[in-house]
Amino acid sequence: MRSLPDHALATGLDLARDLFERLRAASLDPPGVTRASYGAGERAAHAIVADAARGLGLEVSADAIGTLHMRLPGRDRAMPAVAMGSHLDSVPHGGNFDGAAGVVLGLAVAAALRAGGLAPRRDLLVLGIRAEEMCWFPAHYLGSRALFGLLPREAPDMLRRADTGRTLAEHMVDEGFDPAPIREGRALLDPDSLACFIEPHIEQGPVLVEEALPIAIVSGIRGSLRYPRAVAHGAHAHAGAVPRTHRRDAAMAAVMLLAALDARWAMLEDGGADLVCTTGILATDPEHHAPTKVPGTLRFSLDIRSEDAALLAELDRWLALEALRIGGARGVAFDLGPPTHAAPAPMDEALRALLMRAAGTAGVPVREMASGAGHDCATFAGLGVPSAMLFLRNANGSHNPEEALDMADVGAALAVLAPTVASLLD
Repeated sequence: MRSLPDHALATGLDLARDLFERLRAASLDPPGVTRASYGAGERAAHAIVADAARGLGLEVSADAIGTLHMRLPGRDRAMPAVAMGSHLDSVPHGGNFDGAAGVVLGLAVAAALRAGGLAPRRDLLVLGIRAEEMCWFPAHYLGSRALFGLLPREAPDMLRRADTGRTLAEHMVDEGFDPAPIREGRALLDPDSLACFIEPHIEQGPVLVEEALPIAIVSGIRGSLRYPRAVAHGAHAHAGAVPRTHRRDAAMAAVMLLAALDARWAMLEDGGADLVCTTGILATDPEHHAPTKVPGTLRFSLDIRSEDAALLAELDRWLALEALRIGGARGVAFDLGPPTHAAPAPMDEALRALLMRAAGTAGVPVREMASGAGHDCATFAGLGVPSAMLFLRNANGSHNPEEALDMADVGAALAVLAPTVASLLD
């Protein structure tokens, strides 16, 4: 394991501190920050990190779809590169660190290697990826899938940004980029050109805060089974005049289905399964609902996540059968609507072991944990690129203005990442 002098790590930390401050100032949108995908805030963020990369002597370029490539050149340019990075867009009025921490730490590692006088054998590639946050365009991992030619070819002309109603292609052209590679299914980065990919990211839950740990090594990214537009169809009726046995109550039927899912979740979790289930939307029709009316329709969503692909498939089959059973008993028809699936992405065992060893050498306390949220890293892992994630402690959750990242924890992450990357570059 390569070691770096303290002054080199301090140089990287100073750069990280400065970049976080500049990113916040450039995209401030009280009460938080807004960096819309293919919009002004994301544009400003890319300009800031590109400027910092040039200041470090890195080779900087943007590809046709706007991905930022920042390379610390190695002695042998033909060798597959070690890649780091993440996305730079944010949710509306979000926090300053979700996504951005991965790009900033990639550049901080490059700065530490430069300050430590290391001459790497292979390239270090820091990527600033576009459009990861689904709140802008309804496609998961949009930027990273586009980078590898994996988006549906119709995506530029079918996907519309939530706040403007304009297409992805229109927004790309406005920003000076070209949707043609997406329409052609053309990759702009060859997975075989990458030795591995490491994505630092803030934790988006409370585990590290509650356990008083600065960082965690991610075991895998949970896959998801999502039904965002499910509907229970029953019949409207008078609340006082219709007996229970004659009702086709959509709300009661949907609640029964959700209760059955919750009971199955508890049973599976007690057996050691990795699983989380969420209903984020549960609403009767506002044009028809009333306190004295049996609801005839209810719209709801389902979001089921696990590291276990077989478990997700089994739950999908169970859900269809349970909807038929409960719907038949209550006189209600369930239409779960079109699903969206994302496959689980296990992280590379060798990279995880290397990060764990670096943490031990640096004296940084650490644990392993699954990532419940999706990340661009899943795209790289799905293509067979050995991949890893490092979580940083973050109070107050994510996707909100209260994201909190302590610079001492950034220093701890840098103390683990820099020697790990130095060893991988050798």
